[in-house]
Amino acid sequence: MTEEIDMIIDMARESMAASIEHLAAELTKIRAGKANPSMLDSVSVDYYGSKTPLSQVANVNTLDARTLSIQPWEKQILEEIEKAIINSNLGLNPQNNGELIVINVPQLTEERRRDLVKQAKAAGEHDKVSIRNARKDANDEIKKLSNDGLPEDIGKSAETSVQDVTNEYNKKIDDLVSAKEADIMTV
Repeated sequence: MTEEIDMIIDMARESMAASIEHLAAELTKIRAGKANPSMLDSVSVDYYGSKTPLSQVANVNTLDARTLSIQPWEKQILEEIEKAIINSNLGLNPQNNGELIVINVPQLTEERRRDLVKQAKAAGEHDKVSIRNARKDANDEIKKLSNDGLPEDIGKSAETSVQDVTNEYNKKIDDLVSAKEADIMTV
């Protein structure tokens, strides 16, 4: 029976770890006012009729803390890249000079910073719901085992272990969101 409980706890841990990875990915999409090539990870370019991630058709670099440069491998797709960035709703204004695309990342206003913090907190809450769902699934499996003859004290101990794992991952979410909030609010 304890092997089954260990498996249940491990499955809950894996599910919660996936929530942390998801949150980390979501938080990288929230720009904090500093230029970062990962800001453009969600941009796909129409490359010979298929949607291709920007990173597969161009080099994306930071020139300084406020400027991104995009050097396509083929000059004829400059306009496609420019169009894809404009259509991505990232609030960025690409400038095409015929050789490469330069993006000046605008300074964030205080109000926009607060909106981004709210967005980061909402993403954290969304992933906390995923963690609670993983806890619920694990506890349901433990209850099934209890109904099948698992001693009550072992069942309670297993539920406590699941709650400990849940608390651990909730703290990780809080830490990620706090770090992103500090990053956003730093001028």
